[in-house]
Amino acid sequence: MERPAWAPPGIDISMPSVSRIYDYYLGGSHNFEVDREAARRAMEFMPGLPKIMQANRAVMRRAVRHALSEGITQFLDIGSGIPTFGSVHEIARTGEPGARVVYVDHDPVAVAHSRAVLEGDELSAVVAADLRKPQDIVESPEVGQLLDLERPVALLLVAVLHFIEDAEDPYAAVAALRDALAPGSMLIVTHASYEGVPVTADRAGGAVEVYEQIKNPLIMRSHAEVARFFEGYEMVAPGLVPMAEWRPETPVAQEDPYAFSGFAGVGRKA
Repeated sequence: MERPAWAPPGIDISMPSVSRIYDYYLGGSHNFEVDREAARRAMEFMPGLPKIMQANRAVMRRAVRHALSEGITQFLDIGSGIPTFGSVHEIARTGEPGARVVYVDHDPVAVAHSRAVLEGDELSAVVAADLRKPQDIVESPEVGQLLDLERPVALLLVAVLHFIEDAEDPYAAVAALRDALAPGSMLIVTHASYEGVPVTADRAGGAVEVYEQIKNPLIMRSHAEVARFFEGYEMVAPGLVPMAEWRPETPVAQEDPYAFSGFAGVGRKA
C-alpha cells in the first residue's frame, strides 16, 4: 500500500481509524482505502451513517453559536478529529473574532492535519491526548497558554464518548473535566444510541459489529446513560434530545430519519 505524502510517519495505514472513517462519511479526503472499506461495510447495515455524522456536525455548530450567545468565547474540543469545513474555530470566529479554541485528539493523522490547518493561528492550538486521561489535557501547555480555566469554557465531547467503554469509566473522565472548569462553563455532547435509529436493532448491531472488528467498539448508550454525563450541570432547553431536535434551524419534519439517531444535549455548570 502506497503511503500518501500527507500521512504522518509512524502510523499504521493498514488499520482503520474512527477519525478517518468519520472524515470519509463527511466527504473528506484524509482517509485510506482501509478506512473507506470499513465505512462501506458499516453502511451496508446503516446506509444513513453519513447523515448521522452530518447531523453531529450541524448540532455542534448550533451549540457553539449558543455558547457564544451566552458570552462564552473559549472552547475545548476533545475528540475533534480531522479538520473539515465548519470546524469549531471557524464557527466561533464568525461571532467572536477573538475566540480561543483548543482541539484534542489521540489520532496522529487528526493531530497532524489540525496543526497544519491551524499553523499561524495564535488563538488556536492542538493537543495530542486522550479523553481517558483528562489530567493530561487540563495540564497540557496548550490549554495553560490559551485557555483561562478561571473563566467559563465550552467543553465539546461530540461523537467521542461512545468510543469509551464502561470499563474505562468515561463518567469519571467527564466529571474530572467538569471539576477543572469554572462555573458557567458548558458541556456539549452528542452520543450514539440504538434509540431513534430508523432500522431494526439487529441491523444497527451489524454496523456496531464492524467497529468491534476494527478494535474501536461503539458503545450504544440509552437516554438515561447519556444523561449521566451531565451530572453537575443544569440542562439547557430543550434538554437531551435526538440530534435533529436540538434547537433546529429548519423544520424538523424535513429532516432525514437518520438525523434523529442518538442524542444531543448542552448543560451549564452552576
